[in-house]
Amino acid sequence: MFKKTLCLTTFIICFIFFNVFAFSDVGEGDWFYENVTDMTENGYLKGYEDGTFRPSGIITKAELVSIVSRISGLPPETSSSNHWAAPLMQSALSKGLYDWDEIPPTGENYDMPINRQLAFKIVMKAFLPEAKGDYNDIAKAPDFGELDGRYYESTSAAVSMGVVLGDESGKLKPKDNITRAEACAVIMRAANKKGGLSPYTAPEEEIPAPQTARGGGVGENGRLQVIGTQLCSENGEPVVLHGMSSHGLQWFPAFVSENAIKATGDRGANLIRLAMYTAEGGYLSDKSVKNTLVNAVDAAIRQDMYVIIDWHILYDNDPLQNADEAEAFFRDISKRYADSPAVLYEICNEPNGNITWSGNVKPYAERIIKAIRENSNGVILVGSPTWSQDLHEAAKDPINAGNIMYTCHFYAGTHTDWLRQRIADCGLPVFVTEWGTSAADGNGGVYLSEAQKWIDFMRERNISWANWSLCDKNESSAAIKSGADISDGISDSELTDSGKFVFGSF
Repeated sequence: MFKKTLCLTTFIICFIFFNVFAFSDVGEGDWFYENVTDMTENGYLKGYEDGTFRPSGIITKAELVSIVSRISGLPPETSSSNHWAAPLMQSALSKGLYDWDEIPPTGENYDMPINRQLAFKIVMKAFLPEAKGDYNDIAKAPDFGELDGRYYESTSAAVSMGVVLGDESGKLKPKDNITRAEACAVIMRAANKKGGLSPYTAPEEEIPAPQTARGGGVGENGRLQVIGTQLCSENGEPVVLHGMSSHGLQWFPAFVSENAIKATGDRGANLIRLAMYTAEGGYLSDKSVKNTLVNAVDAAIRQDMYVIIDWHILYDNDPLQNADEAEAFFRDISKRYADSPAVLYEICNEPNGNITWSGNVKPYAERIIKAIRENSNGVILVGSPTWSQDLHEAAKDPINAGNIMYTCHFYAGTHTDWLRQRIADCGLPVFVTEWGTSAADGNGGVYLSEAQKWIDFMRERNISWANWSLCDKNESSAAIKSGADISDGISDSELTDSGKFVFGSF
């Protein structure tokens, strides 16, 4: 649960003039300096509110297509999607910059990262559509085998024209996500081949207003879905869940009784997370823990609350270690709740130790997702190495499945700006399924100033969260005072300092 050292804040493409010298992370010695300078001074880029450009952050499909469309002069077209980029996305699709299956016009993938081979195609189609390349040249790349056949022509043209350069070893990395700095470089090389940039100023009405997320329970929002990087209601409206995580069900069953769950909901929570430990006397050694879980899930459903079923690995480190048991459990539990819109599935709490995303966590996740999808299309929450903090690794090799979110865990006394930056840069749909006001070991603090920064950060980005933990354990992160009976409701006098802060943030 502890030892913690979410999605992308949109790469704000407001297309208004912004002095590049205000970017604290762009210097004259940087290889991307001239590209960012030219695009910013001509009105195509704007940085973040904190004065950064975040060159290593991942750019999304909507962001790249919007920039390319504006530079190449494509007019916006009517679209059935209400996404801010939809008019330019529709225009680019109509012009043939990409195909329907690569970025469907329904908009569900607009806010997902774009890989390099698709970015190369879009840029070449926009600026140098007649350019040709030599297949034999790109075939020499060490990773040529990773390039999909449909991108041979555009990639070979991009390489021949000097728009795309390999790395030091000659690799093209076609399926890696492209960063903001890399995208600017590719766009500028292509644009310069066509004569460079012309200044651009967007009409004020083209700048999208941020969407306000809904709260509310299951009856109001229905079955949840993931659209781009946002958790949404059944009707496609942004939704934010906020609530509490239990501690281990084997240790604190009283705090997942129906009365306790109701009391939490009465204080404003619309979510309860049920931490079913696998080890430490949990499910793997005591199958009766599942009964506690099922009773709590049923109680949450009756209370019109969303509920996360959490396969709480911790000291068992590698999710592959008990993958057979996990697969059987999730196949059974997803069948049981196949018709319930209230249930979300967190399939690996905190992978840690000597493991990797691509070698351990992703193969495990793909196996468990397949089992759940036999019964349910509910939202599935996937952790990452280093106690669910390595979002940057997941972003390089995301799971190819729908209704997936990636979890991030933080503790305010340990995890600060660097982890918020990682969430902002990753370009993934992020759900903070566990966080605390304490340090990573559950004690120290309470760090309310830093916790408020996190609350503000999540609120600004419509990130859903569950706080650790709804119990009376003698540690700083516990929300309930030792010995308090919350079966008849939760009063302020029964809340710890952490509990008062968290319950006040619902």
